[in-house]
Amino acid sequence: MMKKYVYAFEEGSKEMKPQLGGKGANLAEMKKIGLPVPDGFTITTEACNQYYVDGKTISDDIRSQIILKLEELQTKTGKILGDNNDPLLVSVRSGAVVSMPGMMDTVLNLGLNDVSVEGLAKLTGNQRFAYDCYRRFIQMFGDVVLEIPKYKFDRVLDGQKTSQGYELDTQLTVDDLAHIVKEFKAIVKKDKGFDFPMNPIDQLLMSIEAVFNSWNNDRARVYRNYNDIPHDLGTAVNIQSMVFGNMGNTCGTGVAFTRNPSTGEDKLFGEFLINAQGEDVVAGIRTPQKIEELRDIMPEVYEQFAEVANRLEAHYKDMQDIEFTIERGKLYMLQTRTGKRTAFAAVKVAVDMEEAGVISKEEALLRVAPSQLDQLLHPMFSVEGLAKATPLAKGLPASPGAASGRVYFHSEDVAHQSENGVECILVRTETSPEDIEGMVKANGILTSRGGMTSHAAVVARGMGKCCIAGCSDIFVDEEEKLFRVGDETFREGDWISLDGNTGNLYAGKLDTVEVSLTGDFAKLLSWADDVRTLGIRTNADTPRDSEVAVRFGAEGIGLCRTEHMFFSEERILNVRRMILSNTLQERLESLKLLLPYQREDFIGIFKAMGE
Repeated sequence: MMKKYVYAFEEGSKEMKPQLGGKGANLAEMKKIGLPVPDGFTITTEACNQYYVDGKTISDDIRSQIILKLEELQTKTGKILGDNNDPLLVSVRSGAVVSMPGMMDTVLNLGLNDVSVEGLAKLTGNQRFAYDCYRRFIQMFGDVVLEIPKYKFDRVLDGQKTSQGYELDTQLTVDDLAHIVKEFKAIVKKDKGFDFPMNPIDQLLMSIEAVFNSWNNDRARVYRNYNDIPHDLGTAVNIQSMVFGNMGNTCGTGVAFTRNPSTGEDKLFGEFLINAQGEDVVAGIRTPQKIEELRDIMPEVYEQFAEVANRLEAHYKDMQDIEFTIERGKLYMLQTRTGKRTAFAAVKVAVDMEEAGVISKEEALLRVAPSQLDQLLHPMFSVEGLAKATPLAKGLPASPGAASGRVYFHSEDVAHQSENGVECILVRTETSPEDIEGMVKANGILTSRGGMTSHAAVVARGMGKCCIAGCSDIFVDEEEKLFRVGDETFREGDWISLDGNTGNLYAGKLDTVEVSLTGDFAKLLSWADDVRTLGIRTNADTPRDSEVAVRFGAEGIGLCRTEHMFFSEERILNVRRMILSNTLQERLESLKLLLPYQREDFIGIFKAMGE
């Protein structure tokens, strides 16, 4: 019997996550419980792994299954891929078993060519919309599939806007967009030596290969290494009929969380854009509106979306991260997944859901990863330090915590400097998946554009990194390696401090204080005490370390490295004298000076331990 590599959404469920990936399994599940999900199908993670076994080639077997499901999709929708009257357009998206936001590739508006773009224009009565989709498709396909540097397309787009005096993409006319499409196709011809592919089946198969290939791109491998995700899982590929948020002012797109991913507050949290496609929100190209404002613009859609959000959280019994599109006043759900959250939010959501009877204490404990507990023990800015400091600018508090470091503007510079022990802050106009290595190494991240669901914000929250996004008061010049705030200029290597709880940016390095075990955090740890079977011992070398450990619940010391007692400036000199002594007498005199330090520290450690 032929192995099944491709499943229609109706054939899957959330239990099939290993085969369908997180996105495909959740699309299938949403379809199953009756939510408005556009039709589509999923190519399995097994197909991805087979692609690599077959020398990065889609086998005839897998290809035939893809074509069969495409034909079924065309029958369901009543549309034909590449048709000149009623064309089917699809999105091609990755979908790993473990969520890897922004790390792999996506292609939207696939199926457009010089013929079908006119069919789309006639069908919708909106020629501008059709050509806007076409220029988006060529740019995304050129970047993702043909690997043409994105800046070559951006340069054409920005040049056309500048020449016409436009600020926003939405101001581009049909003639502007037709000109841009022509220029984009010329870029492909010049860069690749062949014309932009017009056959939609070729477009589809090339895009599927590109998504499979993106499983092993550099940024995806760095992300998996950082998050301990196995490299042999593979990614699924989701082919989904397009719905359009960029057809006019009755359309839009957005990303939302069922709870606040920074604080854990039980309140719908997110952003949307009117007359836009999904990548516009996450890329930070335009400044989005808060999800609550949708209530005033489209009240019925907002109420439907709020009901769907509540339903999804109740179904999955966890906070959800939801992507949606509104096409001509109709709501469509494009994705749901377990929402990435800060450590603070993880604790609050877990405790709140246990107290509401949604999950058990044991489940609540498992909802908070050990690495997140580590984040909660990191210092924050002191009240005194903040009282003396004046904010330079204010952005969006995208990921909480406190971070100080020297300014660097490129990911590779952060990675290099951090290896030399330099504390770094990555400053960008906006981050992209290519910045992942610098984001991993940086103490914190600052961007001048983007919202609370931008790439920088989502990835930083997942890492527990302090992040300020959309700080529009600063002007970032990445080529000159500087940023300006009013009359002040900060260059590479200058110190700045970020307060991810307020969004405030400060000059210089601010003092920090240790956190304390209170509130929901203390409650969660008390639940852990009720079920744990292991005792807790600490690594502590000084009285101060021991006091902190006891305050955080340690029951004793497992390792005490006495050499660490001599690292302070006044003590290390005597250690050096002992090492460099020329006679036994000199060495004994130095040891005599060290003995009181060690005796004093051991007395302090015993007192801290209650001995």
